[in-house]
Amino acid sequence: MGTRRYPGTAACSHLLETAVPLAILAPVLAGVVYVVTPGPATLAVVGLTAEKGRLAAARFYCGHMVGDIAWAVLALAAIVGASRLGPDLFAALGLACGLYLAWLGLKAVLIRRASGTAAAIGAGAPLRTGLVFGLTNPKAYPFSLAMFTALAVDASADFGVAAGARLLFGVVIGFAIGDTITLLWAGLPPIRTGYARFRPVIVRLMGVLFIAFGVKTIWDATAIWRGR
Repeated sequence: MGTRRYPGTAACSHLLETAVPLAILAPVLAGVVYVVTPGPATLAVVGLTAEKGRLAAARFYCGHMVGDIAWAVLALAAIVGASRLGPDLFAALGLACGLYLAWLGLKAVLIRRASGTAAAIGAGAPLRTGLVFGLTNPKAYPFSLAMFTALAVDASADFGVAAGARLLFGVVIGFAIGDTITLLWAGLPPIRTGYARFRPVIVRLMGVLFIAFGVKTIWDATAIWRGR
């Protein structure tokens, strides 16, 4: 008497066989969430998209992604024991990031006040601005380290370069998806129309927010030195 096979058996077996590849969805989703969470970069992209178009904003994101990937690689290297970065370095990076954000915000608040016009933050050099944003982001390394550690916890001692490369691949895909999502909604006609109508006010409000982000980042970054 043969063994009876139910219709769902083959599908379940196939799902179990592909469970490992499906694990890449976790880092992909983590990368998407990291990008779409509102922050200084999102504010810059909204202004760039409305004023210069999606291409300029995409250039900003290309530069930003270089920084994000660099921090992700350092986080993975730390997990596999290839490097260790001290708290003083992160304090210095946070200070640099905070000063840069405050400087951008101040420029947005004060630029062409007499004429009543204003340029979007990073409009003059979106690729360079995005690169500096990414490389001086003090939260990129702690986020990557925490994320990769959580994703690799089951692998524990077996976690190595190959596993790290797979996680990095998934996160980079997530970065790209998150960038695309943000570019799509930021370039919608209502967003661009509203921005064009109230551009001077919006740019200066963004400048104030950037200054606030900068001051907060400086305060958090220097906490380690204040505590000594």
